[in-house]
Amino acid sequence: MLTTLLMIFTGLYLLFILVFYFAQDLFFFRPEKLPDYFRYRYPFPFDEVNFDMEDGGTINGIHFKVPNSKGVVFYFKGNSRSIKGWGKFAKDFVSKGYDFFIIDYRGFGKSRGRRTEAILYNDSQHVYKWLSAQYGEEKIILYGRSLGSGIAARIASWNNPRMLILDAPYYSFLDQVKRYGFILPINWILKYHIRTDQFITQINCPIFFIHGLKDRLIPFNHSKKLQALAPSNSHLFEITDAAHNNMPDFAEYHDILYDILNDDQLFERLSGNPASTKRA
Repeated sequence: MLTTLLMIFTGLYLLFILVFYFAQDLFFFRPEKLPDYFRYRYPFPFDEVNFDMEDGGTINGIHFKVPNSKGVVFYFKGNSRSIKGWGKFAKDFVSKGYDFFIIDYRGFGKSRGRRTEAILYNDSQHVYKWLSAQYGEEKIILYGRSLGSGIAARIASWNNPRMLILDAPYYSFLDQVKRYGFILPINWILKYHIRTDQFITQINCPIFFIHGLKDRLIPFNHSKKLQALAPSNSHLFEITDAAHNNMPDFAEYHDILYDILNDDQLFERLSGNPASTKRA
């Protein structure tokens, strides 16, 4: 009887591993797919841009522009919906004098093609080079939100943007998934490791972390650990009452963002201060 139960348990465990391995994209990504004829609508000017990739994939993006912009914010979004909804965050940046550029990852919105971790990086790097040809790297600000934080960090480690802003980042995607799938051999079956912790140590530009203390999905400690890996060129802002999805609801978030984007001397002034500045 004991042997039979052990065999049943082992069989179910192996089945669970197989289901996780082949269905993990369904667990981690919640895309909204849009038909090619869909037309975006926003209250401020924008251009729709498409990139044809060498492997046959297509990346769709939106480029918001303001007169006499100070540069461009390349925004890496989270794991849900499409840029149809994420485009609303452009107002937080165009209102501060910056152009705003956002893309959909493959399988989201109008972006098409096979998605892997390497492809996420390569697509983003392709777009970064396109932006750098228009603006120059010194005018590109990388902004990574949640899932997008690790991708933004990877691109920052390969290039020399003006700065990197990480909004509710994870220490690594591998570390984040282990919190929930600790009974599985995650190191072996996870397709997306996204090692933000490794990328951070390779980044030379100023890095700013913004994280809510009430974030339960990606706890504040993730940002704290990341900041500790690059203490000389990073600064951590905490928002006391913010959770994972509501930071833009707080005036403190916009105050922080304004300071980061518009004060050219911010990093130099803050680098000698304590690592965390509290906004209640």
